[in-house]
Amino acid sequence: MARAFLFILDSFGVGGAPDAEGYGDTGANTLGHIAEFCAAGAADRKGLRNGPLKLPNMSALGLMHIARLASGEFPSGMAIPERVFGLHGAASEVSRGKDTPSGHWEIAGTPVMFDWGYFPVEGDAFPPELVQAICEAARLPGILGNCHSSGTEIIARFGEEHIRTGKPICYTSSDSVFQIAAHEKYFGIDRLLELCQIVRGLLDPYNIGRVIARPFVGETPSTFERTGNRRDYSVLPPEPTLLDRLVDANRNVHAVGKIGDIFAHQGVSRVIKANGNMALMDATLHAMEEAKDGDLVFTNFVDFDMVYGHRRDVPGYAAALEDFDLRLPEVHRKLQPGDMVVLTADHGCDPTWRGTDHTRERVPVMAFGPGIRSRSIGVRNTFADIGETVARHLGLDAGPHGRSFL
Repeated sequence: MARAFLFILDSFGVGGAPDAEGYGDTGANTLGHIAEFCAAGAADRKGLRNGPLKLPNMSALGLMHIARLASGEFPSGMAIPERVFGLHGAASEVSRGKDTPSGHWEIAGTPVMFDWGYFPVEGDAFPPELVQAICEAARLPGILGNCHSSGTEIIARFGEEHIRTGKPICYTSSDSVFQIAAHEKYFGIDRLLELCQIVRGLLDPYNIGRVIARPFVGETPSTFERTGNRRDYSVLPPEPTLLDRLVDANRNVHAVGKIGDIFAHQGVSRVIKANGNMALMDATLHAMEEAKDGDLVFTNFVDFDMVYGHRRDVPGYAAALEDFDLRLPEVHRKLQPGDMVVLTADHGCDPTWRGTDHTRERVPVMAFGPGIRSRSIGVRNTFADIGETVARHLGLDAGPHGRSFL
């Protein structure tokens, strides 16, 4: 029996989404625009970059050819390998919206074919009756924010008032989400998580996908910093996912990072938390050592999206990709006969794009392992093909959505 390892490079889009115009994202291309900035000599965290974006391991897995499939051209300045290993292609999303649950659920074989609820961009984001219900249920003196915002900006703006008044900072984005920022010391993590659970229950009539706890520390706007104690409270997927099918077949699903939260802890055997991409990679490598025949290790590498994409940090995103790429040989060394690794993404978050939100893009699909021959799988019509491929590899019956590319 085989094992499978599914790694989500959160927000690592490759452009070319056929419906990008409907989302205001025509031309968005996370990989392409990062490569373009690097080739032009963009500054990185330590000064100036030393040349183009360098992703030799992912390029050897077909990333350059994937980019051309998805958006029509190779990324600027990047080396094109003479030989490609493994299966490689791109996938388009059919789910409505460009948010985290939709992307992950579709990857796990369950597209989202309904419309999420969203909060208005102009004026107060949350209706007064909802704010009143939250304050009464949680015994709060009120809330701060009540708007669309980036998390770091709104914490800098309201953090001191939050500490002084005890009012949590509540905000949203273009995703179907209600986010709550609160200080770990002055408000408390346990109280924040309890508040998020209260809000989760009150949001069902609004069809909002997630409530996110955003704890932070610091004393002043210049020292406020979000911590790794984030929690997501998602609604349940609309039907059984690949994870449910595995658990029903007595397999183990090792959920690394925020995977457990995204799937509302349904179809998850084990939750493994870590803070930051490198710590997540360390935890994943350890989980690979412990995984048994028939198991799935499912990891979300969140920094690409949370730390660099949303903050529109192009050189930071580039450096994070290079750091991740350097760790891939360690993944190769953990593989056993019959194993398969899939690298993909859940949406885009082009750091050169306007605003601070996700971008509608195709995602890369790279699959490799002992005995997996090299070939292009073309452009897949749905992310669900990824889940069905993992299902087939692990010996499960085919699901109702998607088609395996094995």
